[in-house]
Amino acid sequence: MHDSPLVYKEESRVAWLVINREEKRNSLNADVLRLFLSHLDRAEEDQDIRALCVTGTGDRAFCSGADLSGAGGGGEEMSTLFADLIKRLAGFPKPTVARVNGACLAGGVGLMLACDIVVAADHATFGTPEVNVGLFPMIIGALILRDVPRKKAMEMALLGKRFTAEEALQMGLVNRVVPRDALDGEVGGVLEALVSKSPIGMRIGKGAFHAAMDMPFERAIDFLAQKLVEVASTQDAVEGIIAFLQKRDPVFRGE
Repeated sequence: MHDSPLVYKEESRVAWLVINREEKRNSLNADVLRLFLSHLDRAEEDQDIRALCVTGTGDRAFCSGADLSGAGGGGEEMSTLFADLIKRLAGFPKPTVARVNGACLAGGVGLMLACDIVVAADHATFGTPEVNVGLFPMIIGALILRDVPRKKAMEMALLGKRFTAEEALQMGLVNRVVPRDALDGEVGGVLEALVSKSPIGMRIGKGAFHAAMDMPFERAIDFLAQKLVEVASTQDAVEGIIAFLQKRDPVFRGE
């Protein structure tokens, strides 16, 4: 049994960040946000870690957003910490996976969308209900507007209704939806695949895609062409090509 509101654990070269507030529907408070930021630093610095997975304890909630039983979800400290977390997670240099094991609401949607790949159980529900309590999904809106069409984004924000995992899949918010009892197997398969890839190739590639999203088209093409030269010059790229020609699995060392 863990007492920490955010559990950090390492398994098979994967760092797991598990929100451990099941009795509070895995909601976020300042302590959780500070721990998130600290553990992200730890996972980035550990060269043995090749991927990161974010999830919640139990099967009722992935994350229900800010803990409104405290000082509220819109205070300056919480807003600053949460904004820092979203920026840090979205720009994390190693591949990230969200294991959505239940309700994913408000700030939980932001955590999910900041990850690279999202796998959801079919019983999970989603929504941005901030408008129902006089707030608005401000910070996470930057991610929503990138991932869903404007009309859908406005529907989410203005109506504050919940929707199903299948609807989230159709909207492009999640990558995969699986039965509840298949969630761990599906997430495990994704993480195993990510761990097998070149760490330096993924770091360069993730950083390049993240930067190119905000560039004009022609500038993005030129920028990505330069990044192709950079990634092709790594030892992992040389190893990958040789392994392909020799019909064997590559041994990537992150160099």
